[in-house]
Amino acid sequence: MAHKNADVAGLLAPLDLGVSVAELDNLLDSARVETSAFSDLFNGRVDLIPGTKGSGKSALFRLTVEYLRDHLLKQRRVVIAHGVKSTGDVVFTSYRERFDALSEDDFVDFWCLYFASLAREHFVNNESYVSFFKACKPEIQAFRDACTQANLPELEHKSTIEKVLEWVLNAVRMLRPKAKANMVTGELQVELFAGEASPNPEKSSSEEDEPARELDIPRFAIRLAETLDQILIKTDLQLWLMVDRLDELFLRRSKTERLALRGLLRTMRIFSTAQMSLKVFLRDDILDDITREGFTALSHVTAKSSTPLSWNEDQILTLIVNRLFANEGLRSYLQVDLDRLGANQQYREESFYKVFPRRVRRGENQSATLSWIYKHTMDGRGTVTPRDVIELITKAKQWQETQCAASQGEDCEDIITGAALVFALGEVSQRKRSTYLAAEFPHFWPSIAEFEGGKSSYSEERIRELLGAHADESIKALCAIGFLRQVRRRGAPAYEIPFLYRAGLKVKQGFAGEDDRDSEEEDE
Repeated sequence: MAHKNADVAGLLAPLDLGVSVAELDNLLDSARVETSAFSDLFNGRVDLIPGTKGSGKSALFRLTVEYLRDHLLKQRRVVIAHGVKSTGDVVFTSYRERFDALSEDDFVDFWCLYFASLAREHFVNNESYVSFFKACKPEIQAFRDACTQANLPELEHKSTIEKVLEWVLNAVRMLRPKAKANMVTGELQVELFAGEASPNPEKSSSEEDEPARELDIPRFAIRLAETLDQILIKTDLQLWLMVDRLDELFLRRSKTERLALRGLLRTMRIFSTAQMSLKVFLRDDILDDITREGFTALSHVTAKSSTPLSWNEDQILTLIVNRLFANEGLRSYLQVDLDRLGANQQYREESFYKVFPRRVRRGENQSATLSWIYKHTMDGRGTVTPRDVIELITKAKQWQETQCAASQGEDCEDIITGAALVFALGEVSQRKRSTYLAAEFPHFWPSIAEFEGGKSSYSEERIRELLGAHADESIKALCAIGFLRQVRRRGAPAYEIPFLYRAGLKVKQGFAGEDDRDSEEEDE
């Protein structure tokens, strides 16, 4: 079907595809895709939600705390108390020196007090729940007494996060020193202080994976959790204490970040009851980093963990068409029925191809456009994120609008053309280079830079030559972050750079092998 460029420009100008960053996305609820992770979270089956950057963790968090809060309370008697959202990282950074002075034990104290303060502000002191508290005044007083005993002062109504952090950090300082049980080289070493915790001599130094120590739960934390749980039992409510954007709270890959997030994982067990849980949204690479050297009772922490957030091709199709046809003008012009769009996968695909060409490039070996989008936004771990896809179609829409506006007297075959998608992929790749590879992994950048301007695929021998003495270590790291993907080529191990990163690093299609022969034609 041919379209007049003037008509296409008029359709694309007001077309709102949302924002790739969940905190700013105005279509997050209306165009949402209810994945298995969404269902598991909504039904309370998971507490730990890991996923790569841009995979939808913050989208799930925001959907829950902003759009589904009232529904959860009414239908499932779930109360939401949330911590950091979009700007808390700045506040946490301002307390960096004080956080740097804390041990992992101290961070357990910190998170216990932090979540207790959230529970008190968002739940116990929240006027919205007064009707639930008529028969549980003794339980509420017991919780407030536990807060006082933990040196957590009564907070003002709707306190700022700065005040909460100030009070909590002061309370942590007042709780020192405390008892802790250390296990070093198999021997139990005990330092007894203020009696806040008691060492457990029955613990074995070989328990699960922890080579260093098992740290006991401080009594004040147990008391806070127990009294809070009694309120929930009496009111027949559940409480979800939720925290997101943990990759922005502390200096990345620092000792403080490691101690803080290990302390958070331990705290999850303290606030885990039939009525109460912490819901932690955490990048999967960070989870791997902080537990790589061992973590006691990791299986208990991950027992209610979702699988790392992932999106299949059908879900990406739903994501795209939901955003495209949220716009009434485009929906009317192409005569798309919203009810059928929501109910039928085949109709979603038909509607998708009313906007995009059947293939991005011409040629018998070229895949369909939907598959092209999926494959070209996939990293080396096989992960496709909503953030990259939304940015891709947004950049393509912007390029197409500009082209059509500049030549309004001509016709075009598609609303958004293959040329627009190819241009957009280059833009996304440039952004991935600067905001992901360079910004997130500066310690790997010297290795990544070796591939700049090179070929897209390498034999095992050639990649070892390229990366030098520490090739094994570098290859493992680059595969772990999704920059490289291991494949087999003519029966031999090889490595390739995903399409997602090629344009940003000016990588050329081809194979660097023993004889430097170029690869066969690829679906570009």
